[in-house]
Amino acid sequence: MDREARRRLAVLRHVEEVSGNVALTCRYYGISRPTYYRWLRRYETEGVDGLRERSRRPRTSPNATRAEVVDKIVHLRRNYHFGPEKIAMYLRRYHDVTISRSTVWRILCRLDLGRLPASQRYRRHDRRWKRYEKQRPGHQVQIDVKFVEPLPPAGKAGVTLKPVGRRGKFYQFTAIDDCTRLRILKIYSTLNQKTAIQFLDYVLSQLPFAVEKIQTDNGTEFGTQFHWHVLDKGIGHVYIKPRTPHLNGKVERSHRIDAEEFYRLLDGVVIDDVNVFNSRLKEWQDYYNYDRPHGGLYGQTPYERLRQKTQTTSSE
Repeated sequence: MDREARRRLAVLRHVEEVSGNVALTCRYYGISRPTYYRWLRRYETEGVDGLRERSRRPRTSPNATRAEVVDKIVHLRRNYHFGPEKIAMYLRRYHDVTISRSTVWRILCRLDLGRLPASQRYRRHDRRWKRYEKQRPGHQVQIDVKFVEPLPPAGKAGVTLKPVGRRGKFYQFTAIDDCTRLRILKIYSTLNQKTAIQFLDYVLSQLPFAVEKIQTDNGTEFGTQFHWHVLDKGIGHVYIKPRTPHLNGKVERSHRIDAEEFYRLLDGVVIDDVNVFNSRLKEWQDYYNYDRPHGGLYGQTPYERLRQKTQTTSSE
């Protein structure tokens, strides 16, 4: 017998064995007489089991979140580690489901999915870097390199694959526009100034607007040859201070997005072929630029922000 059932049974016995008066017993225990008679009816029909605490949950909840929406919330949380605000943006954009982020948060907490991995947990405001944003496309483009460790492709049954040696390294060059978050990605098998120059030319040919300034870290791939090549294009080039990666924060953050939403979904397996690799990366780049709502852009995609900035400039 649980604690509440024992208490209710004691109230019933108090009337029979002590007071002999329902009103006095109810006043003594601080309950109403209708409550006493309800317990008495349950006890007479069901015995001690009738005195146990019963669920107050309604039999029907017409305003409850639908099961298929809850499944989508769980999928986005477990597979992409999205927070409540980004989950709400995705549901509104791709599934035409309007739900508040507070409701998403309650669902996550109820399903014990409230804690993110350590790398994505909330940071106090006094430990964050202040956000900034350029006001026009092309004003500043950040460029950086991400090292990618490839693994051999999945082979056919009965075929033994040779492990990839040191020659299998790949390097992802990334350029991101500070204003629109538009990104250009490309994979190279070598990391030097020659490939950095090739990537710069590729970026300038892909971006739909003129670039005024390039910002990089102090890596050897962005050395003197790269610097003068940028200047020859009529574009400014600035280096961030040593040991200050937060000054290149947008491209650094985009690399974390790549790791969480692109490479992690490949299950750590990348085909050891630069052309196939670039083909897969191009699909991810197009999704990022055209379809993925960006939290820093209040749910807009980079191309939607570009159209907004372009229309604003033309109207002025």
